[in-house]
Amino acid sequence: MILADTDVLIDALHGKEPSASRISLELASGRLATTSVTAFELLSGARRPLQRQRIDALLAAMVILPLDRDAANRAASIRLQLEAEGNPIGTADYLVAGIALEHKAILLTRNRGYFERVAGLSLGTLA
Repeated sequence: MILADTDVLIDALHGKEPSASRISLELASGRLATTSVTAFELLSGARRPLQRQRIDALLAAMVILPLDRDAANRAASIRLQLEAEGNPIGTADYLVAGIALEHKAILLTRNRGYFERVAGLSLGTLA
């Protein structure tokens, strides 16, 4: 399963390459998913009705993985570890990483600097 992060989906919505092509390919394959955290970020950023319609259509085309108890536990462990090491990342990123790890998904993101800090997290490439 390929798990798309917010930045990659925003790029795809704007037609930016290579994100647009990769998201289109993964949608066609049926392997694309995202998280409830990413859905929240996308939906809360929609300022106009047309933006909201495009986001709704994109989200309807993929699985949205929830932040359940197991993913929350993983996210909390990641946060505690990274903060103890002095390498914190944002709250939303902890949650996305926890969901990705819980589902053994490959995270597709441009935010590699943060997510490379998460042990065991598989990151995909856009090219």
